[in-house]
Amino acid sequence: MRPRPAHLLAVLLMGASPAAAFETCVAGLERDARARGVPAAVVEAAFAGVERDERVLQFSTAQPEFVTPIWDYLAFLVDDERIEDGRRMLTEHRDLLARIEASFGVDRHVVLAIWGVESDYGRITGSFFIPHALSTLVCAGTRRQDFWRGELMAALQLVARGDVALDDLRGSWAGAFGQTQFIPSSYARLAVDFDGDGRRDLVRSIPDALASTANYLQRAGWQTGRPWMIEVKVPANYTGPQGRRDKVSLDTWSRRGVVRADGAAIGGAAQAGLLLPAGPSGPGFLVFANFDAIFSYNHAESYALAIAHLADRIAGYPALRTPWPTDDPGLSRAERRLLQERLLAAGIDIGTVDGRIGPVTRAGIREAEARFGLPVTGRPGRRILDALGG
Repeated sequence: MRPRPAHLLAVLLMGASPAAAFETCVAGLERDARARGVPAAVVEAAFAGVERDERVLQFSTAQPEFVTPIWDYLAFLVDDERIEDGRRMLTEHRDLLARIEASFGVDRHVVLAIWGVESDYGRITGSFFIPHALSTLVCAGTRRQDFWRGELMAALQLVARGDVALDDLRGSWAGAFGQTQFIPSSYARLAVDFDGDGRRDLVRSIPDALASTANYLQRAGWQTGRPWMIEVKVPANYTGPQGRRDKVSLDTWSRRGVVRADGAAIGGAAQAGLLLPAGPSGPGFLVFANFDAIFSYNHAESYALAIAHLADRIAGYPALRTPWPTDDPGLSRAERRLLQERLLAAGIDIGTVDGRIGPVTRAGIREAEARFGLPVTGRPGRRILDALGG
């Protein structure tokens, strides 16, 4: 059988050096972009100096939403700093958020929570140059190459249409960019020009970014005025049904012994699923259709829990009532910075104090754990923070 074009390319690259294979693949991406109407000057600038990026490949195999303990994940994303900043943004952008809520029906606190988690309210949007990161995923990755190719072409077409400047294509290793981290295909499909300047600019325009996020959630099935999540308790050693998709009425959950986290009864016909991310002894959550809309933004339940809880905290609701079932809780960003300061004070060089726990800081934590006779994990937790402060 005659090989199809994709198979033919693989045959041609067999036996080529990794560098030569990468260059050949990138040349194919350049031809594809020009064929899709991207101007030659944009193509040339986008691929100039592109090289295989090992950091991109490393990040693609270990996404934090799926490998980080839930108490670490939420301690970092829903900390006092992000809550207070969110409440300040709620006041600063009151009129804008009211207009967005009126236009799309999406609760302003959830929009703010996504902004806060995705870019720390516009402060940190990512430093990867999207065309180079996506070229690495297409030409050196091991999975989803067709998806990454599509996102790369969508990014370049955004530039060609004038929505975004090429140099503004800077974001995450996976191609998400802007104030609320849209991937290029979602940008092309769902971004809106809310400030009325004729461009859909999710990088520099806060109105465009927040309104586009609300549009995304509305299109994902957001139900105006309905809840997204409530914290609950389940009976000890609960073994009944659970899962985001297994939704039944609140009356049914009540019959199964589920109560609000403060002990109050629940009831009604509203449909919800039960999440127990740390088992029946930890916090439980009844999640509604609006939680599913949040989940669609980044397909990880831990992410959706972080957004939902941060939205609640920005709105003035209390912290989780049930503690996580661990004797070594996670650390906030301020506590992570303190941990790094204490590592340095202990003579362990971890570089800059920035609250980010990368390979160098994890190596420093392991050194400190070994010094104090603790299990060597490299994890930033309360136990090693307290040991270093003793």
